[in-house]
Amino acid sequence: MPARAPDPRGPASTTAVLAALDAGTEPDQAELKIAVRHLLQMLALRHPGHAVEVRVPPVAAVQCIEGPRHTRGTPPNVVETDPVTWLRLASGRLDWTAAVDAAVVRASGPRADLAGYLPLVG
Repeated sequence: MPARAPDPRGPASTTAVLAALDAGTEPDQAELKIAVRHLLQMLALRHPGHAVEVRVPPVAAVQCIEGPRHTRGTPPNVVETDPVTWLRLASGRLDWTAAVDAAVVRASGPRADLAGYLPLVG
């Protein structure tokens, strides 16, 4: 199944959430969810495939990146993080290696390194 097109509200929500984070304030939770889904969908559209599952609980998850397709049980390549960390990674405000080293991202599997696929927006 192809990735869904990004939510048309996504760019505005992403801008609003990043502005709140940059200002050191708490982003609106509804806007945060839209922004997370939007950036996950962008990742899946830009890098289609089923080799890696990127999870941002409790908001959403996508499969992306070419490679062996996973069909049952726990995928061999999983990336998981929280919504704010995902926004920071996807916008380039947080470096992939620093996030993994700080344990705010859990990445398992030989294809679970997203450093070459991020940032998605500036």
